[in-house]
Amino acid sequence: MHENSDFLRLVVNSIRKDLDGNNEIDNCLALHAIANVGGSEMAEALAEDVHRLLISPTSQTFVKKKAALTLLRLYRKHPNVISAAEWALRIVSIMDDPDLGVVICVTSLVMALAQDNLDAYAVCYTKAVDRLHRLVIGHEYSATYAYYKVGNFEMRLVLDLIQSTIEDPTIRSVLHQVLQTIMNNSAEPTRNVQHNNAQHAVLFEAIGLAIHLDSGSPLVGTAAILLARFISSKETNVRYLGLDTMAHLAARADSLEPIKRHQNTIILSLRDKDISVRRRALDLLYSMCDVDNSELIVGELLRYLKIADYALREEMVLKIAILTEKYASSYKWYVDTILQLISAAGDHVGDEVWYRVVQIVTNTEDLQEYAAKVVFEHLKAPSTHESLVKVGGYILGEYGHLIANEPGYSPMEQFQVLHTKSQFCVASTRSLLLSTYIKWVNVFPELKPQLVNIFERYRHVLDAELQQRACEFYALALRPEDDELLQNVCEEMPPFPPRVSALLGRLNLKHGDTEDKRTWIHGGKEANLEREVVQRKTEGNNPDSDDIIGSLAGLEISSTSVEAADPTLAPVSSNKPPRLTVGPNVNQWFDKLTYTAEGVLYEDDQVQIGVKSRYQGHLGQVAIYIGNKVSAPLTSFTTAIHLDDSDALTVTFAKMPPSTIGPRTQTQQLLHVECKQMFLTPPILTLSYLAGSHQAISIRLPIVITKFFEHVKLGSADFFERWKLIGGPPREDQAIFPIDLNQAGQLDLIKHRQVVSGYRLNLLDDVDPNPNNLVAAGVLHMSTEGKVGCLLRLEPNKEAKLCRLTVRSTSETVAAEVRKLVQQPLKADP
Repeated sequence: MHENSDFLRLVVNSIRKDLDGNNEIDNCLALHAIANVGGSEMAEALAEDVHRLLISPTSQTFVKKKAALTLLRLYRKHPNVISAAEWALRIVSIMDDPDLGVVICVTSLVMALAQDNLDAYAVCYTKAVDRLHRLVIGHEYSATYAYYKVGNFEMRLVLDLIQSTIEDPTIRSVLHQVLQTIMNNSAEPTRNVQHNNAQHAVLFEAIGLAIHLDSGSPLVGTAAILLARFISSKETNVRYLGLDTMAHLAARADSLEPIKRHQNTIILSLRDKDISVRRRALDLLYSMCDVDNSELIVGELLRYLKIADYALREEMVLKIAILTEKYASSYKWYVDTILQLISAAGDHVGDEVWYRVVQIVTNTEDLQEYAAKVVFEHLKAPSTHESLVKVGGYILGEYGHLIANEPGYSPMEQFQVLHTKSQFCVASTRSLLLSTYIKWVNVFPELKPQLVNIFERYRHVLDAELQQRACEFYALALRPEDDELLQNVCEEMPPFPPRVSALLGRLNLKHGDTEDKRTWIHGGKEANLEREVVQRKTEGNNPDSDDIIGSLAGLEISSTSVEAADPTLAPVSSNKPPRLTVGPNVNQWFDKLTYTAEGVLYEDDQVQIGVKSRYQGHLGQVAIYIGNKVSAPLTSFTTAIHLDDSDALTVTFAKMPPSTIGPRTQTQQLLHVECKQMFLTPPILTLSYLAGSHQAISIRLPIVITKFFEHVKLGSADFFERWKLIGGPPREDQAIFPIDLNQAGQLDLIKHRQVVSGYRLNLLDDVDPNPNNLVAAGVLHMSTEGKVGCLLRLEPNKEAKLCRLTVRSTSETVAAEVRKLVQQPLKADP
């Protein structure tokens, strides 16, 4: 049954009824129907029901597995009907399910969703690394999910999921330990082929992840040695995976020397009996090519092109053309190589290739005479491909006069060589040759009778384009010799303006989006750095269109550097802060902890969160105590930190959080904090867990700029001297606000002193003659921006119940922020 069948609209309610029922068989049959024949209407109507079945605590494990795979199918077919970001935390929490089958299916779903919603699914990396640690180090998997004593299915999926830049040093440390263990376990092959296959399946994923995380790490050095052994293996699958992973290394590594050592082995792989291995060898040679080995690699590819499979030839032509252009040591080598390519590849040469040759010759005056000679020699061959005729027609038409006086290159010989090829060409090529002939009428008067005769014959052909050109050129050729119109029409072509490469765009189209998105592309490190720029610039530019010449790019042979990326084209991350949890005392708890070292940050019926902190200079440690108040465990527990500006403040976990908090127990999470530069927004801590239903709490952490202050001792004279030196606005921030008196009707001087000193400012006694006034000083420490001084004066007035707070600092932003923080706990409640 087709997904657009009218009958399916009639059974949507029946399928929903089966999804809502308690019979697992009915649930599974309904999920099968949705996954196999569900169109956009059914997906939109039932996606939420499938999601509910996935997250329901009462669903059986095999129902959850099918629900996860059904959602994956719907997302790949109709991504708009899945609320990916909204469901993120709930779906990721299932990665802690005790059943590995459920985790495998959910990991596949998360992998697809995370590729398009990186911010929403950032928490999945912690889950994936934790699960991987338990699998590899703790061997927490049953024999059901082990293949020859290797739990490879789960490991491969989890390794594949962690394909993003992980900044958290704690997660990276755990991941490094896991990857090292995998490589140590798989370093030595065994005699059992199946066991080797299982190990290699995990090992290659681990090597790929190690390369992705840090191509300069010792792990990658170990991996390079292993890969060298694998590409020479007798097993076809191992050779294939070794070449593919080595191409990944070439795409990320700063140095290609470890790969170049095995260049001969890789070149031999082009002649492997398996076409998939030959294709991977081609990709690797393309990625490892640089200025030093470009002539050798391009020469080998040209030799292999003549005997290569037809399925590989078009891709080979594009890659040879790109490498020749990118690493050309001289213009002459470039022209020779491209003309050999056109001669050898024939029908597999796209128009982009010969257009590029035309552009380079037109833009390089020193090359024009040499190009005319070389193309003339190629045209003298008994059999020449039509693309070569096009190149010859253009170059000889524009620059044939430069070689006309040399022996063997006379105008008549040029005409005879080119015209003898025209009878085997299609109409579009003959149209180009007519343009060449009218150019020759202008520069070679001795050829005029023969050329006019050709125009006369073509005036009567059936092809409209040919006929129109012939008529126009015939009229031009018969004009008087002193008429300047012909000379003006036949002037040399001006240089082409540099534009984006059409060859790269065409090559990218060869690789379809039929699988999970890769985080790298073939073509070396430079190609990966400018990947996003090229994709955006070539968007909407179809290389198959007739206007290919409009997408030609300039060629800088003297430099192999990549053009700097336009910052306006960089992808923009949403980085939206999570919605804060509201409560009657949440703000009061936060405000108090901004000037105290420990206390309660959040509490409800299920959890209590406490904080204890200490700071020194620009560094700090914050211990977060999370207590489970209920008699049931909190499962699938996750923590995440959101930073408004990670360049100004870094907050990292000292260790990975536990996935479960036992009933009526407490766990501690230690945070390492570093202030790099001025920041205004405190970080947000998000906790999520399962306690019957899924719960998420997002609260501000009491990490404010004053936590990084250190005391300064100043005498009265020094204080007022610096006070005057800083001066008034904008380095001064002042506010007058109402205050409360204590129960005795007096100024609450004890509270005032606690608040000011709690914000880590040193109270300076005997500086102000009024004992009710407070004077304080401090220095803000930042690792990047250095130190910033800050002075404060607090002047309360008992009779008016008002207080004047003045803060001066060498940074106006610091002054404003300190004034706002100190004022908050002192001002009277409305």
